[in-house]
This record gives sequence, C-alpha cells and structure tokens, in this order.
Amino acid sequence: MASNSMGGLYTGSHNQGEDELHVLRASEENRHPTRQSVPKVCRVCGDDIGYKEDGELFVACHVCGFPVCRPCYDYERSEGTQCCPQCNTRYKRHKGCPRVAGDDEDFDADDFDEEFQIVKNHNDHDSADEKNHAIHIPSENGDHNQQKWQTNNQPFSVQGSVKDFEGDKDVLGSAEWKERVEKWKVRQEKRGLVNKDDGNDDDQGLEDDFLMAEARQPLWRKVPIPSSKISPYRIVIVIRLVILAFFFHFRILTPAYDAFPLWLISVICEIWFALSWILDQFPKWQPINRETYLDRLSLRFEREGEPNTLAPVDVYVSSVDPLKEPPIITANTVLSILSVDYPVDKVCCYVSDDGASMLLFDALAETAEFARRWVPFCKKHTIEPRAPEFYFSQKIDYLKDKVHPNFVKERRAMKREYEEFKVRINAMVANALKKPEDGWVMQDGTPWPGNNTRDHPGMIQVYLGSEGALDVDGKELPRLVYVSREKRPGYQHHKKAGAMNAMVRVSAVLSNAPFMLNLDCDHYINNSRAIREAMCFLMDPQLGKKLCYVQFPQRFDGIDLHDRYANRNIVFFDINMKGLDGIQGPVYVGTGCVFNRPALYGYDPPVSEKQPKMTCDCWPSWCCCGCCRGGSKKSKSKKGGVRSLLGGLYSKKKKKMMGKNYVRKGRGPMFDLEEIEEGFEGYDELEKSSLMSQKNFEKRFGQSPVFIASTLMENGGLPEGINSTALVKEAIHVISCGYEEKTEWGKEIGWIYGSVTEDILTGFKMHCRGWKSVYCVPKRPAFKGSAPINLSDRLHQVLRWALGSVEIFLSRHCPLWYAWGGKLKLLERLAYINTIVYPFTSIPLLAYCTIPAVCLLTGKFIIPTLNNFASIWFLALFLSIIATSVLELRWSGVSIEDLWRNEQFWVIGGVSAHLFAVFQGLLKVLAGVDTNFTVTSKAADDAEFGELYLFKWTTLLIPPTTLIILNMVGVVAGVSDAINNGYGSWGPLFGKLFFAFWVIVHLYPFLKGLMGRQNRTPTIVVLWSVLLASIFSLVWVRIDPFLAKQTGPILKQCGVDC
Repeated sequence: MASNSMGGLYTGSHNQGEDELHVLRASEENRHPTRQSVPKVCRVCGDDIGYKEDGELFVACHVCGFPVCRPCYDYERSEGTQCCPQCNTRYKRHKGCPRVAGDDEDFDADDFDEEFQIVKNHNDHDSADEKNHAIHIPSENGDHNQQKWQTNNQPFSVQGSVKDFEGDKDVLGSAEWKERVEKWKVRQEKRGLVNKDDGNDDDQGLEDDFLMAEARQPLWRKVPIPSSKISPYRIVIVIRLVILAFFFHFRILTPAYDAFPLWLISVICEIWFALSWILDQFPKWQPINRETYLDRLSLRFEREGEPNTLAPVDVYVSSVDPLKEPPIITANTVLSILSVDYPVDKVCCYVSDDGASMLLFDALAETAEFARRWVPFCKKHTIEPRAPEFYFSQKIDYLKDKVHPNFVKERRAMKREYEEFKVRINAMVANALKKPEDGWVMQDGTPWPGNNTRDHPGMIQVYLGSEGALDVDGKELPRLVYVSREKRPGYQHHKKAGAMNAMVRVSAVLSNAPFMLNLDCDHYINNSRAIREAMCFLMDPQLGKKLCYVQFPQRFDGIDLHDRYANRNIVFFDINMKGLDGIQGPVYVGTGCVFNRPALYGYDPPVSEKQPKMTCDCWPSWCCCGCCRGGSKKSKSKKGGVRSLLGGLYSKKKKKMMGKNYVRKGRGPMFDLEEIEEGFEGYDELEKSSLMSQKNFEKRFGQSPVFIASTLMENGGLPEGINSTALVKEAIHVISCGYEEKTEWGKEIGWIYGSVTEDILTGFKMHCRGWKSVYCVPKRPAFKGSAPINLSDRLHQVLRWALGSVEIFLSRHCPLWYAWGGKLKLLERLAYINTIVYPFTSIPLLAYCTIPAVCLLTGKFIIPTLNNFASIWFLALFLSIIATSVLELRWSGVSIEDLWRNEQFWVIGGVSAHLFAVFQGLLKVLAGVDTNFTVTSKAADDAEFGELYLFKWTTLLIPPTTLIILNMVGVVAGVSDAINNGYGSWGPLFGKLFFAFWVIVHLYPFLKGLMGRQNRTPTIVVLWSVLLASIFSLVWVRIDPFLAKQTGPILKQCGVDC
C-alpha cells in the first residue's frame, strides 16, 4: 500500500495475503435477545405497550393477542379499519375508549362519564404518550388495508416528529393554513376531542396536535387511474384480442395461391407482431400513479431541536472519458448534488473516473472550490435548477417569487464567477488535447499515477465534507470523493458495471449510507427535493424494507421541438413504466435511481414470519401432533442457542443469497473490527461450526473485514474507533483489480455482468428475488440529461441497447427460462421478455416493409379478393388499433405527436439498429466475434439544434434507405402499370399503395435526416442503396416465382383471326 500525500491523493494496489484468515464474531452487547426475553413492544410503532389502570398489560385484540399500544389502538379504531392487523378481527371497545360506528350496544355504567364527557384538557391526558408514537403504519398501496399488513420480529420504531410549522405556513399561505387547521378542528369536535367553547387559548396546542396528526399520516399514496378511463381501455384490449383471433383464422384459412410465398411470409410476420403486441400490452393492464407528501416526511423525521433522522444517501456519478463527456457537464452534475435540499452531513458524492484522467481530477478540484460559493447561494435563494449552466441559460422570469433585496446583485456576481469558472475548465480541456511525451505531471511535480489508462493503481481523493473546506458562510458542505479504480493488464474490468461495483464498495467503507442514488455524468438534479421524494417510499416503515429501488423517469434538455427521433421516449416513461408500477415495479433504466443497499448485496427482501395458528379443541392437550400443535416449538428451542450465541450477527429474519441461507442484517454494528480473531478457542463444536460459516462472507463479498462489517449494518454507518486514514487505505484495497476474483461480485452481488445493458439485468435479478420497485414521477422533473439528437448517434445509442438485450437473451439470465417458480410475477416477466426479444422483431419487420414494394413490382398481393364478411375483420382490426391508442393517450396524458414519433422510430430503429444488433449479438455470443460499427463525423452547425443536422456515416443507414428506394420505385411501377392496363386495375392497386405509403410515412423522419439542412443525401448512401435495390429487383425478375413453368411445346399466336 502506497499513500501519496501530495494533495491528499491516495493511490495504491492492495493485495491481501491469500493465507490470511479472518473470523468475524459478534460483540456481546449487540446480541439480540431470545424470544422469551423480548419485551412487550407495539408491533406498529415500536414503543412499549403499557398497562391498563388496573395494572394489567394492555391487550388490544382478545382473539390473537397481537401486541398493539393504546394510542395505536385508539387511532386504528377512529381512523383505520377498526380491525386487528394480524387476525383481521374487529377490535372490541375497551373501557374508557370513545365509541365508534359499529360498536356493540353494550352498556357499562363505570365508563358512562368517559363516554359522554367532553374532554377539555386533551393534552393533559395523552399528549405525552401520543407524541412518542407513530400510529397506523400505511400498507403497501398507501391505503389502510390490513389484509396486507406485514410484521417483523424486531419492531420498526417510527416516532412522530414535529418540525417548526412556520415553514409550512409560508408554503401554504396564511389563509390556506388556517382553513386546513379549521377543518381539522371540525373533525376533532365531531369526535368529541375538542370543545367549541374553549376559545383561542389552546390554538397553539391545537396546531401542535394538528402537526402531530399530519406526521402520522402515510408519506405517499397510490392514485389509481379513474375507472372511466381505464375500464374502456381494458375492454378494448380484450376486444382487440378476440378480433385478432378471428383475423388470423381468416388469414390462415384463406391463402393467396397466386402469391403463396409472399402470403406465407406475411402471415408469419403478422403472428410475430401479434405476440409482440401481447408482450407489450398486458404489462400495462393496471397502471397507477403515486403521490408523495414531503411535508409529512419533514414532520416525521426533522423535528426542530432534535437530531435529524433522515437516512443518509450516497450519490454515484460515473464518467469514462472527459474528452467525450465534457468536464463542465460533469461539474454541473456534481454542483447540483452538493446543493441538494437535504442535510449536508447525510449526502456524500462519489465521482468514478474510469479513464484515470488528470483532466477530471483537476476539474473536480475547481468544482469543489466553486461549490463553496455556489451552494450557499442556491440554498439562500431557493433557486431551481441548481446546476449553474442550466439555471443561467433558462429563458424564464428569474425574479419570480424572489423577495430578497440583494438577490439581483448576488445573482449577477454569481453568474460572473460561474463564467470565470467555466473559462478555467475550458482552458483545462484545451491543454488536455495534447498529452506530453513524459505524461502528465501534478502541480507539485509528481507524475500523474494514471498516465497509462490501462495500467495504473487505484486513486482516491476526498474533498470538502466535515474535515474539508467550509463554504463562504462557514457552513459544512457535503463530502465529494474522486475514485479511479485500479486497472492492470490481464484483468477483466467489466466497463460501467465494474466501475459501479467499485463505487459501492468504496462508499460502504467511507460512508456506508443505506441508500444510493445512481446518476450518469450528464444527468443533473433538476429538482433539489428529488431525494426527499424517494425517501417518502424508502423510509416508509411498511413498504420501504421491501423496495430495491425507486426509479425516476428520464427527462432531457436540448431536444428539438418536434422530437424527430423520439429521444424523449415519452411513451416508454409515461405509459409502460406506469403500467409496470402497478405490478411489481418499473425496470431499472441505468440512471436516476435510488437503491436500497441490501438489495444490491444479493439479499432477499424481508419476509414476515408466519403467524401462529389459532388454537382449537379438536385434539387433546397431551397430543403433540394435532393440527394446532406442530413441531415448531421444538425446532425453535433448538435454534435458540445458536441465535443467543451469535446475537446480533444472526437475527431471526433470514435471507437467501446465492442459493444459501444468509441472515438479514440486524440493527447497528454487528461486531467491532478488533474482535476479528484467528481461532475459535472456548467454543463447542456447534458454536465453532456457526462461526466458521463467517468465512462464507469473505467468499461472497471479498477479503475486506471493514466492508463485510458494513454489510451487516442495516441502517448504515461506520464502525466506531476507526480513523479516516485507515478507512481510505481500506477503500484503496476494495477497488483493486483482483478484489472481485473468486467472489460473487457481478454474479449475484452489485451490478450484474454479462451484458452492455447491465441496468436491465441488475433490476431483473432483484425482482426475481422478490424485491419490489417504485416509479416516482414528481411534478417538477427530478433529473434532466442530454440525449443525441442527430440520426447517426441516435441509431448507435439504440444499437447498444438492443445489443445488450440480445446478449441477455442468449445468456442464462434470459427471462424466458430463468427463475421460474420464483418470486417474479407473470406480467412482470412478460415485460422483461419484451425487453429482450424486441430486437428480433427487426427480421419480420424488414420482410414486412419489403412486401409492399414486391407486390407493386410483380402485380401480386398477399390478400385474396375480400368478400363483405371478411372485410369486416380488417376494418375491426384497424378500428381496435386506433381505439387502443386513443384510450391509452387518454389515461396517460401523452400527446398524439409523441405517440406518432414513437411509432415512426420503432420502424426506423427496427430495420436498422435492431437488425444489426441481432447479427452482432449472435456473432459475439456464439462465434466470439466482436464487431464494432465506426462513426465518422463531419462538421456541425453552430446554430441552435445544429447537431440535429449533423451527418455521420454509418452502415446502419443502408437498410432503411434501401427500403425507401424500393417502395418509391414500387409506387412508380404500380401506378404506371395501372395507367397502361386501364380502369380495372386501379381497384387492386389501392391496397398495395396503402401498404407502400405506410412504410414511406414511417420512414419519413429518417429521410429528412439523410437530407440534412442542405437536403442532400451523401453519395455513398445513395450508391449503396441503389445498388442493393437494383440487385434485388434483377434477382426477383430472374427468379419470377409467380410465373408458372411450362413443360410442353411453346405455343405462339399465329396472327390469323379464326
């Protein structure tokens, strides 16, 4: 291990000895109690249950005895379902509790006064207890459905917390705030909890009670699509499915004998299209929207005068080549992260430089210095977005809602400082274009360790944070960490997935936040409260533990107004993803996603214990094999000793990981590093075998005791007593190139290897384990990024995505056969199957787009003459397709232009990028041939959207251009033939022309992209396309498959009119 003290940059290659054995042992004070010693705590809020007035333990449900405290019981009866969370039996009224609708009409004279007396001093009775309880945890869908109540062995304590409500008053406005409080008072008066005659003396206390009631409410809720919109949509889907069945019945039983090959090809293509439609349509069967309540999140976890209990978050930014990914864009992303609306001590930003570039290293140093002025400016004036490049370039009234007298002056000064900062970054980029012969040298004269990008040590540099520089106001800033993993020849580094896994390990050693936000370097935070939006789900006491990630939609800047090449992907993000959110959750799309750390570690989600069965008298009490008396007690007593021995390390909730049982992490640190020992003296054989199993953690996670210790901390945090220097050295070790050897990294842990689209594969593995995900769409887009808007770059982007899908299809993780019988829901599996088979649609799509031209050139058609009854099915099919699209637009809010652009690019990408991806994937996986398509750029225009007209030659352009030429030639030939043959030939021509124009209209944006601004198509594209079209036409004429072959003598007309 070498430590470079110059500028605080740590570098080195840490190779731990193979013969070194570490044994991890739990500390005595962190052991979990056995079942017999667990105190009686509320399984809803985690506080003590308490006792009744007669000194007996309070029991809410007399049927199953499920432990619930008095405040939770009262709240459940007044606001919830009035049923026990465990057995779903209606609660009976206890003495002293107010009656609610549905109570039995039993009369108890002892509590007559309690029942009818108006409680004037409500705060004197239960305010102290109530403020320490969080009552009624919402179910997964945000409702109060107790059928889905999940309980855990260890209670999750959520205390209702109250923040100063002045901020909420400012947000809502005094009139709205008073109206909101008055409505709450009316509800309380109806329940008999507030007296109207008390006056205004207790207004402050009532407002406090109101805030407490707000804090107890769910942090989010489902917003189902109205039945008036979704029911017709589902009905039309079913009708369309029935119409498809009758349509194929007609098509198969009515072949076109005069064009049998064309008919057969068209039927096969249509069947494939129908299957693709089913895979795409049915996962959208039950779309939902979600709504978050950020004010309740603050009330619950940010109480003034008490420690902030919001969960820490580690943010990952990945970069490869700063010359292709401009440092100024990465700097803006980092600045938006550092100025996010979240506690500064709970945010840590990690920037991965997989190209080991000194340019990015120096740019981050400049960014950290500029952040000292930018961050306080953003928070003082609450500006949005907090990426300076995009804030200063937006064309809006920046004075709106700004009341600070110095805002204009400070904004001008900040804009000038940003422009100076930008000039310094541009100067760095200009200097980096020409690398010195001796390599780069740092400011102190030390050679840059990453001069050889393929052979360099790991590097870590920590900026800002609690031990770094403060901002200009003297306040702490979030920590910023530069990471460049070690690379050596002969090692497989797995591109972006390997870099992301390295950041997971580094962050676990240095900060170990329980949640992680993943961003691309060109995706900045557009909504400073985006992390809070995700926390509304991840910190939900009921749903949060089952979530693997919260996915946000991708939104983009710099797209042309008409979105010629469907760069925004509106249909996917606003229709498909909302449909998946109603099943098991959206797929992971590679950026804008907040992860739950245990899900990336390969654990299964926590599963509730099976509730004890109801006792019955069907067997005698001495019988041990009855229906109510299994062997569970005996088995539990056997395991009690082991659980008692291992304490916190082995909690009662177990998880399956990589085919073996791994325990769910307990709360807090499981053991100290100093307790790692070589031997097991003092333990019997059972204890020794249990402790020996700890070596499995090293086989799974790697040879790092600090990292292994971090995986056992459910709520994150670092081991006590470890200095920062030791942690940085350990971080260097976990990013060494050989660390992942003989471990499960990339197989079952972290980002999964094996495909260039590691995002789809990683999310798929999590969903197969039973995790759920959530789609969060805030009103203000959470993140924004950039997308290629010129034709060639867009096609290459789609090519990479399609190639990754083909690789997954040809791997063992293919959803067609992987993890059947597991926890992946059927509709979710259909969605994943659709994501990996869609590139293969390019083959039938290419054939189907060629058929119209062939029909026009030969005079044949794929459909025989239609009778009136058969034409009904064609008309019904077209109407059902239109109705499905219209109703889909109606419930989703997507515009018809976005839908049309998506349809157009489906054809453009299908006959070009998807087609090449299929063959490239087959060559790569089956033959081991890695084929790359090079892109050569020409000069771009400096005007707005100039990149839209930038042309780059690529072989992907040849198939669509050939199709356009073929269909245009076919249209000319068909019309000419109809003119020569007279009026009777125009009728059959219309069907052929319709299909030909269908192809041309869908390829029209591609044609405009070829023409460019000067309306000129490159000569090489024209030559290739004309050549292919000519060869195809000549071969077709030579074969002429529809001309009957004569075997007898050739008969010629003699010319005599007989």
